[in-house]
Amino acid sequence: MRNGMLISRFDNSLPRGRDHAIGLFRMVVGFLFACHGAATLFDVLGGAYGGAPAFGAWPSWWAAVIQLVGGTLVFAGLGTRAAALVCSGSMAYAYFVEHQSRALFPIENGGEAAAMFCWSFLLIAALGPGSWTLPPLVGRSRRTAEEPGRDGTGSRQRTYGA
Repeated sequence: MRNGMLISRFDNSLPRGRDHAIGLFRMVVGFLFACHGAATLFDVLGGAYGGAPAFGAWPSWWAAVIQLVGGTLVFAGLGTRAAALVCSGSMAYAYFVEHQSRALFPIENGGEAAAMFCWSFLLIAALGPGSWTLPPLVGRSRRTAEEPGRDGTGSRQRTYGA
């Protein structure tokens, strides 16, 4: 009977913490991805695998730019779904073009990170950003500067399609 109460209590708390769990997952995945891009582009945090790519070199330099910019956007929650979809696609490309030619399974071909990032970003794109995103914080600072719904002249702003 006691296990049933514990499971019931856990099930009831899941909906309340869902957005926080998704937000934390998004931030961790975005941060790790951005760190990987920074390491490749700027030779920091342990440096790039096999050396830093030349400027504009395909696909390594462009992949690192996507990692740095996309990871930062996902971490901050800015354009999360679109950025996560691009990041997921870049990791799918990395897996199928760079890793799978060596062996079928990720554990055999060194593509574990590419596969995990690909599926993680696809999940973020599907679920959305969760909580703790930057846009609400930016919106709050704008609202405190001027009254919502006003354009500075005292007349109401017109909104279309809302």
